[in-house]
Amino acid sequence: MGVGRFVYTPILPLMHTQAGLSAGAGANLATANYAGYLVGALAGILAPALVRSRAVLRACLLVLTGTLAAMPLTHSTAVWSLLRLAAGMASALVFVVAAAALLHHLRDHPPHLPGWAFGGVGAGIALSGLLVLVVRPVANWRTAWWAAAVLTALLGAVSWNLRPDEAPVAAVDGSTAGPRTHRWFGALFVSYTLEGVGYIVAGTFLVAAVGQGSPGWVGSGAWVLVGLAAVPSAALWAWLGRRWSRPGLLFTALVVQAAGIALPALVGGTAAALGSAVLFGATFIGISTLALGIGAHLRFPRSVALLTAGYSVGQLLGPPAVAPLLHRGYDRALLPAALVVLAAAAAAGVLRIGFPHHMVVLGHTGREQQRESTEDARSTAAGLPQHAPPYPAD
Repeated sequence: MGVGRFVYTPILPLMHTQAGLSAGAGANLATANYAGYLVGALAGILAPALVRSRAVLRACLLVLTGTLAAMPLTHSTAVWSLLRLAAGMASALVFVVAAAALLHHLRDHPPHLPGWAFGGVGAGIALSGLLVLVVRPVANWRTAWWAAAVLTALLGAVSWNLRPDEAPVAAVDGSTAGPRTHRWFGALFVSYTLEGVGYIVAGTFLVAAVGQGSPGWVGSGAWVLVGLAAVPSAALWAWLGRRWSRPGLLFTALVVQAAGIALPALVGGTAAALGSAVLFGATFIGISTLALGIGAHLRFPRSVALLTAGYSVGQLLGPPAVAPLLHRGYDRALLPAALVVLAAAAAAGVLRIGFPHHMVVLGHTGREQQRESTEDARSTAAGLPQHAPPYPAD
């Protein structure tokens, strides 16, 4: 899923120079993928049987591979948009099935284990960047897409026999939330929605922005570093969240991410580009982990569904919002994205004021909490890259 969804980012510069793709069309293709991801995630939430179906998982792995292989067969931006839309839907369902399976089969294991598993998305990002880094000196954009399809097929073969969660999931009763949590949840919702806007601009255009002012290998190399930094980040931030204030950690992660996004535009050069990649990769999954964990702690009704809906809408708004700036260079999009993430940090700062760290929630047995975690995993798919489970708060 990490390769199938995110390989577009390192291939985008090749499509501009070799396939004649305009900057605006590139933003539209990204938006189509994010729209498909939202549709797939909602399908997993509204039709729970999809999440428990091995046939659905296998069909989505085939669709994901096929859409990558079909990209070089046309020059039509309309067809490309449909292919990226389908890839987004398949990616979301793959993630939803995997998330539910992890939380079901690892429910008696330490909670950092699902975090490491979700780091597989980061590994996919790293592999996609490495693939383009190897291909670009010797081949063109078509070969890059076909190589990505082959890599996805190989990884899909390894995961072909993944055993989904076969247990029925009970509906979640959100009646335990009190009105006193509303103001904190409101700040969290604003923060996470703004993060969706800023994160996706960097996630889509970082490689192209870096490539404009650096040697050809730096853009793809930076994307490899993004993936490598993301691999341990979910487990690390979840561990930190059990020892320090989650609102404080969320504020810190957002400020660090904003600095990383702005770095290539403000400083330039290879060192700044690579440093930006590490900071961005180390925070984007962690921010999802922390935000969803805070929502679970507040016990606001349907908190994860609401948060991921806002995050997904932010992802849809990001690329079109910066599209008018792209004709002057991709680095022009990074500074507004960094400012949006700083605004998200400001909202997270409001969240820290009087936050109920020791709120006690009654009436939840261990089994009920497990059911909530599985339901939340389905909801989180809409917000990922993100790609982290909602760890219990207490």
